[in-house]
Amino acid sequence: MITPIILSGGSGTRLWPLSRQLRPKQFLPIVGNDTLFQETVQRLHGIEGLQPPFVICNEDHRFMVAEQLQALGLQAQGILLEPVGRNTAPAIALAALRLLQQNQADAVMLVLPADHVIHDAPAFHQAVIQAAQAAYNGHLVTFGIVPHCAETGYGYIRHGEPLADSAGYRVAAFVEKPDQSTAAAYLESGHYLWNSGMFLFRADYFLKELADYAPDVLSACETALANAKSDSDFIRLDSVAFAACPAISVDYAVMEKTARAVVIPLDAGWNDVGAWSAVWEVGQADHNGNVIRGDALTHNANNNLIYTEHRLVSLVGVDNLVVVETKDATLVAHRDQVQDVKHIVGQLQARQRPEATIHREVNRPWGTYDCIDGGERFQVKRIMVKPGAKLSLQMHHHRAEHWIVVSGTAEVRCGNNTLLLTENQSTYIPLGEVHSLSNPGKVPLEIIEVQSGSYLGEDDIVRFEDAYGRVC
Repeated sequence: MITPIILSGGSGTRLWPLSRQLRPKQFLPIVGNDTLFQETVQRLHGIEGLQPPFVICNEDHRFMVAEQLQALGLQAQGILLEPVGRNTAPAIALAALRLLQQNQADAVMLVLPADHVIHDAPAFHQAVIQAAQAAYNGHLVTFGIVPHCAETGYGYIRHGEPLADSAGYRVAAFVEKPDQSTAAAYLESGHYLWNSGMFLFRADYFLKELADYAPDVLSACETALANAKSDSDFIRLDSVAFAACPAISVDYAVMEKTARAVVIPLDAGWNDVGAWSAVWEVGQADHNGNVIRGDALTHNANNNLIYTEHRLVSLVGVDNLVVVETKDATLVAHRDQVQDVKHIVGQLQARQRPEATIHREVNRPWGTYDCIDGGERFQVKRIMVKPGAKLSLQMHHHRAEHWIVVSGTAEVRCGNNTLLLTENQSTYIPLGEVHSLSNPGKVPLEIIEVQSGSYLGEDDIVRFEDAYGRVC
């Protein structure tokens, strides 16, 4: 039996402005109609003996994980919530320890980042089957991507002699990202593969090696999981214990030290979609080499990536650009310099600007809201509440609210009163009044909310009851 372990803790800063801290790239439809996370899960269909996945994600992303699995009609064995990011070794350790708790010490773990693209699913399946045989024989398997160019953005794996008991090769060395001439030499030699960050091994063998080479990681994870609390599908780790865990990758913690490391070559159209240039590479280009997603027009423009969400974007007489438009930010960059987008994110973070963290349209477990206007002492939001969903019972210290129903039916609790509102009807929520909003209907509820007051921040919410575990 193979248990997928989906690592979904990345931030994807190099895909800003689309990818942001509270909605990073793995939860966005970067390449196709489904998100990268959903594509990762769906790619597993067809592998025999597959168990439901474990997902490890940031606590802020828990509802996106649950909703995107639900949209596929799938349910995870569990969703482990990291209170802070600690890299891949602790994340994988937690999944392995959870399997031990469930008496699945011999479970084979297929560890996959949630933000990769693989075009050839059958080739991927075949590599997994080969890796599973090696894992049953006691090896810790990593997948090495067969290189097609002298790439300097990836780490490399030098393979040694072939295995006698299964497919694959022993790992001779892991090497860091090379310069251009070194990468060319690697490619020419034929002995090097790109380091994909995907793994397959038995839970008990991995934990044994972790105990030998990174016992501090194992100890911290054991404590964090032993004191964890379950909430529906979510497993909430002990935040103090996990914060004390070293932040270290599984390569550094185990794979570069163990004698069990082997590599399976994988040639399946893999891309880690690490920057906008990679999105252009995997996209469907027109006859001028332009990859266009959204509403765009071009004239005498070649080899550009245009990603537009809301407005018409036009390019005239320019080549090799990346243009990304969202509701509140636009990026224009040369395709060869998109790795430096992270510096823009750094400037935004230094200035504490919200564009680094959150989109103008914000997803919540009950629906979405979009801040469509604002100024001194007022803010206007467009709010959508899903059928059957309900906002928390809450109050605000610094603002009052006016609600106008655009479509659907709203059930409003304000103080001791409950009322139903339909299209074109409105109500007023005084400052300090306990209130809630729910959608009792079968179609989405859309309202316009006008806030007024001395402070309009999202942290001016005191929750008393909440269906999603967010009570203060």
